[in-house]
Amino acid sequence: MVTTLLRYDLRVPSFATVTHAQQYAACLEQCAWADAQGIDAVTLAEHHGSDDGYLPSPMTLAAAVAGATKRMSISVAAIIPPLHDPIRLAEQFAVLDLVSGGRVNLIAVPGYRPQEFDMAGVDRAARWQLLEEYVGVMRQAWTGEPFEWRGRTIRVTPKPRAQPTLIIGGVTEAAARRAARLRAGYNPSSSPDPRLPQAYHDECAKIGFTEGFIAPSIPIAAVHVSEDPERDWARIAPHALYEAQAYATWKDPVLGGRPAAATTEELRATGAYRVVTPDECVALGRELGGIILHPLLAGMPAELGWASLELLAAKVLPQLRGAQS
Repeated sequence: MVTTLLRYDLRVPSFATVTHAQQYAACLEQCAWADAQGIDAVTLAEHHGSDDGYLPSPMTLAAAVAGATKRMSISVAAIIPPLHDPIRLAEQFAVLDLVSGGRVNLIAVPGYRPQEFDMAGVDRAARWQLLEEYVGVMRQAWTGEPFEWRGRTIRVTPKPRAQPTLIIGGVTEAAARRAARLRAGYNPSSSPDPRLPQAYHDECAKIGFTEGFIAPSIPIAAVHVSEDPERDWARIAPHALYEAQAYATWKDPVLGGRPAAATTEELRATGAYRVVTPDECVALGRELGGIILHPLLAGMPAELGWASLELLAAKVLPQLRGAQS
């Protein structure tokens, strides 16, 4: 089975010709359309204080997406619990779970950008400790029963439909083992390091956690479908290069280290961003087990994203579904 998903962070760099208001509206329109087309999932990210307005509130956007869709899975990937009050986060997710009909999942990470911890007034050195503590707090909160935390009685109501399945993200062996100890799923993001899933499975076996799983990931940043890849690479390349360089500047360990390319030619050579024909997209999806589209990539005009999405629906999905039927 080939999974198809969209991702959004809704950053708008200074050179872009669009506004944040336009991109948020386009995101909801695209999600509603994708839901009707049978695209499997949408993933929403979180960062704070970025000059380009990187999405700071994925839970809010997830609620809007839930309202615009009926069947598509919605992944908050990732949420950074140490930057939040875990009780408020548990309440937000409980409501989100209810309004979405249980279609939302969370990938939790400790965070890494010093600026975000400074902004939140949180000790960055304590991020893993806080993540572990907050995961436990949220799980208690989702039972709907009263419990004691930090000297006060807590009760979160209403509770979600069921105890949510949490996934812990990270690209180190320590992160993999911690995910197992937290009795959560594990997401190594796009890292190809085989030691990470092995470390996770080893720790699961050690502690007797039999429900562990590795969340599937697609080891590229984005695919754009085009009848003329050379033409459209030139159109999206500035946006792709901006994103890759922005993550490299942040020294992004959570997302597996996007390539630090100096030019669009260097970036294209990495294969992290693919502009492909419909037939090439079909082959790539079968090879990787999934297709990830970023139709509003770093301030890219919505019409470029729409062209890719419509071509996907017209010439890629029918081939993939025909092979799976």
